Amino acid sequence: MIFKDYYKILNLESSKITPQELKIAYRESAKKYHPDININDEFAEERFKDINEAYRVLSNSTSKRKYDRIWNNNVGKKKKYEESQRKNGSKFSEFFTMFFGNIVGEEEKTDDKVKKKIPIRGENVETEINMSIEETYYGTEKKISLRTLKGKMKTFVVKVPAGIRNQEKIRLIGQGKAGVNGGKNGDLFIKVNIQNSQRFKLEGIDLYTDLRLTPWEAALGTRATISTIDDTASVYVPKGIESGEKVRIQGKGYKDGKGGRGDLIAEVKIIVPKELTNEEEKLYKELEQISNFNPRRSCLLYTSPSPRDCS
Repeated sequence: MIFKDYYKILNLESSKITPQELKIAYRESAKKYHPDININDEFAEERFKDINEAYRVLSNSTSKRKYDRIWNNNVGKKKKYEESQRKNGSKFSEFFTMFFGNIVGEEEKTDDKVKKKIPIRGENVETEINMSIEETYYGTEKKISLRTLKGKMKTFVVKVPAGIRNQEKIRLIGQGKAGVNGGKNGDLFIKVNIQNSQRFKLEGIDLYTDLRLTPWEAALGTRATISTIDDTASVYVPKGIESGEKVRIQGKGYKDGKGGRGDLIAEVKIIVPKELTNEEEKLYKELEQISNFNPRRSCLLYTSPSPRDCS
């Protein structure tokens, strides 16, 4: 028996569908295979005819009930069938003409004169821009240039809001690909990639930076001034702090989008002077003579689960 699986043509897995589901499936399929998009593509043209034929039958409650009986008898019972074809450039297949020709009426005769144009929305376009932490923290305007389908460059001015999150997208409505047959243009989506700077690294809404200390500041403890992204802050450094330890400064990180901020986390880096005065060298030598501290003891070689346990 000749047959057409209209549900398969519309990428529907079941005959139990709502009118809204049918309409969505039809629009998605029609957009994909529309002749105005697929120029000189014979396969797309034939597929587009199948899609319209399927929708015409399934959108009519009377013809759908009739078709579902045929569908269940073939697909439901997994019978083999012969795929129905078109003859002499007809818009409809033999299967359609045989079982559903009565719902067409005079429409097929006048189809060439009143061929309906379906408005199809243009496709969205996505691109990316790289920005520094400082730029996204304060917000700014960026110019980006994209090549259009006609090969010309088009420049867009993008307003980047202060505190935008990493990989968040900015939407420019109507700046995507052009619609077809009066359909709306697609949108342009710009993904913002926040790049770490020399001073700061961003993780979530927390900022990471370095806290550089002299050996004596680390040994004796101090109160150090550190640069934040928009100001300075005073931070307490306890005695005996080591390189790699972290100090958290609350509320001095990146914006959270709700009026608050994350934290600034400063990692200690002890900087040894490369050049010493005679007096400094003398003091270091005196310290060498009187100090019993030896960082190369076995308890600090990380062979123990507890490196600080020097017992």
